[in-house]
Amino acid sequence: MHPALAVGLVFSGCCSNVVFLELLARAFPGCGNIVTFSQFLFIAVEGFIFQANFGRKKSAIPVRYYLIMVAMFFTVSVVNNYALNLNISMPLHMIFRSGSLIANMVLGIIILKKRYSVSKYLSIALVSVGIFICTLMSAKQVASYQTSNVDDGFSAFLWWLLGIAALTFALLVSARMGIFQETLYKEFGKHSKEALFYNHALPLPGFLLLAPDIYNHAVMFSQSEPFQLPVLGLQMPIMWFYLLMNVITQYVCIRGVFILTTECPSLTVTLVVTLRKFLSLIFSILYFHNPFTTWHWIGTLFVFMGTLLYTEVWNTIGSVAGKDKKETKKD
Repeated sequence: MHPALAVGLVFSGCCSNVVFLELLARAFPGCGNIVTFSQFLFIAVEGFIFQANFGRKKSAIPVRYYLIMVAMFFTVSVVNNYALNLNISMPLHMIFRSGSLIANMVLGIIILKKRYSVSKYLSIALVSVGIFICTLMSAKQVASYQTSNVDDGFSAFLWWLLGIAALTFALLVSARMGIFQETLYKEFGKHSKEALFYNHALPLPGFLLLAPDIYNHAVMFSQSEPFQLPVLGLQMPIMWFYLLMNVITQYVCIRGVFILTTECPSLTVTLVVTLRKFLSLIFSILYFHNPFTTWHWIGTLFVFMGTLLYTEVWNTIGSVAGKDKKETKKD
């Protein structure tokens, strides 16, 4: 598949996914488990058919390593979903998760004994300042929460602090998973599609622990107002429609990222994912009128400038421009 088409899949799939996720979260803030379970089930079934060949294809990487990776992946997914139910807004949730560069660098220094250039440290500083600004502004919004009871406002702030702690924990675990995956790829070769399947198939039994919550939300979804599907003319509860569209767009997004990793350099993939995050953020703010102050915008700018600096996109643009000038002089 052409890389340009893959980029289109990433942008269309991920941006649409954010819209349907927020529609679900606004109606039922605690619906993260049923959303995650549906996404995992869909990708696992697709991978079982087309990647594992109905279980007949042997994995290139031993399954015991996937079990370790899956434990971390499952933990990150569940904790991130619960954070949305702890007074964490969707824009702050998205910006905070953009701080994965910080977690990856810190754990890279500690675990892999890596050393980085000055530009890398500067990029991490920009991202850190951006996240701090956005977090501080959101903290003020939560602190100014107006209720008839002062204790209710203090309670909301404590839940918000717990949400920040959950996001931080998920960020560190996600970074550790990335380092673990990197070492596996070095030893056994890169098998992204296989990893995608096992990361979504192996955690499925873990959802049995969340079965009551998933069942309760399934019942609530079924009781939502009916929605008539365009073209088909069939009716279904609108929350099930949102969930279906969320699952499909999530698959399109992940599939697009996978194609990019096989067709393009890592710099291109990082840049596309970064721009996708920014567009998703704009979607969330404009479409749902989320509260976003000037300071939030400044913090967001710091986060994405730091991310772009980390990918050394400025050096790439400069080298391309210099090459064009030399070719022009020759002509």
